[in-house]
Amino acid sequence: MKIVLPDCKTITRGAISLDVFKKYGDVSYYELSKNEELPERFRDAEAIFCNKTLLNAETLKYAPNLKYIGLFATGYNNVDLDYAKSKGIRVCNAGSYSTEAVAQHTFALILNHFCQVSKYENYVNEGNYIKSDTFSPFIYPMDEISGKTIGLIGYGSIGRQVAKIAKAFNMNVIVYTRTPKDDAKCVSLDELLMTSDIISVHCPLNEQSNKMFNADTFSKCKDGAFFVNTARGPIVDENALKDAVLSGKLSGAGLDVLEIEPMLDTNVLLGVENITITPHVAWAPITTRERLLDIVIDNYENYLNGTPKNVII
Repeated sequence: MKIVLPDCKTITRGAISLDVFKKYGDVSYYELSKNEELPERFRDAEAIFCNKTLLNAETLKYAPNLKYIGLFATGYNNVDLDYAKSKGIRVCNAGSYSTEAVAQHTFALILNHFCQVSKYENYVNEGNYIKSDTFSPFIYPMDEISGKTIGLIGYGSIGRQVAKIAKAFNMNVIVYTRTPKDDAKCVSLDELLMTSDIISVHCPLNEQSNKMFNADTFSKCKDGAFFVNTARGPIVDENALKDAVLSGKLSGAGLDVLEIEPMLDTNVLLGVENITITPHVAWAPITTRERLLDIVIDNYENYLNGTPKNVII
């Protein structure tokens, strides 16, 4: 098999070996690929394994021999499924590989806000604790999350794991999902917005969720609520989020995803007080990426054996 990995740098910077693919055939590894480089790189490809490389009709037309696309991701919005289906190309993703990691990062953002960890770290590193006249200079307001209500938008594997952690913190959990679940207290979106102290997004990006959180949505939130998004950036209108935080409607926000990634220097959220942004790394602990690679390889093994799994099409 002629195998192409067009964006290896999005999976590993050397800490994880991708040599395992060599046992399946002739492998071409590329750190990153620009769209204009794909025609030459895809020319003989029979299998492509990628994370975010754009695989649409325009780029895939240069891969006439392509039979399989293996995604280093759960999401597949970078793939033109209609085109792939029309050409008989099998597409498989890596579902649920990052559940624990993303849920963990969600609470890292929540705890950073309520415990003011980064602000106190800066306070110490800037030499202010040395100058303090008291052993406990509680200058940044903190709060407990015990007893608070967390509202989850979406209740897949990550939403469920976040709920599990929240209950360990003695929090109240409510859920908004299009398909009500028996193991959760499901409420309307308006009720969730009006009653949640923390709102955390865990739904996929689609037509219904695109810009789901906008000026109107934020206006319905409980005053002082904290907003978290570790799902997909375009779910949020970033201008509306900035306004909601600056006005005090929201006490802050924690984001691991943005509408355009990498972040532009014109992004309206850059430097906004009480908005913490991490660079789409919730999924990226090394243990998580090792699990991801194992799933991608297992998917391919099953495809070659005639029993494909984690099939999108």
